[in-house]
Amino acid sequence: MEKIRNKKSEHRSVGAIIKDKKGRILMIDRKKPPLGWACPAGHVEKDEDLEVAVAREVLEETGLEIGKRLLLIHEYVPWNKCSKGAKGHDWIVYEVLEWNGTLKPEESEVAAMKWVAPKSLEKLKLEPVWEHWFDKLGII
Repeated sequence: MEKIRNKKSEHRSVGAIIKDKKGRILMIDRKKPPLGWACPAGHVEKDEDLEVAVAREVLEETGLEIGKRLLLIHEYVPWNKCSKGAKGHDWIVYEVLEWNGTLKPEESEVAAMKWVAPKSLEKLKLEPVWEHWFDKLGII
């Protein structure tokens, strides 16, 4: 995959759609910009493998360990700005097929965390890029 860069750093992000046995999606209300409800996600560190990055982000934000996953989206989103100065991000979104552990939100990043039925996602103030993903995937 080609790396997307600005003058200072690479701006590639990974995200994980995690569902429980009832089909509800794990959502996080972010404390840090971009604000809004989102799935676990974050920047890929320099030279980090994408599979390692998504597992790290999920563990850091939720306390869950993930196993098998399916790549759903790889897309550059030019309007997805971030606090690090990037005007766009190369996004990789996975559906997590296997996970285990106990939910333990990262207090510095997560204001709230809950399982949400897909039909209830529209009631949340979604982070814009996640509204884009859910719409693109036909979830909302």
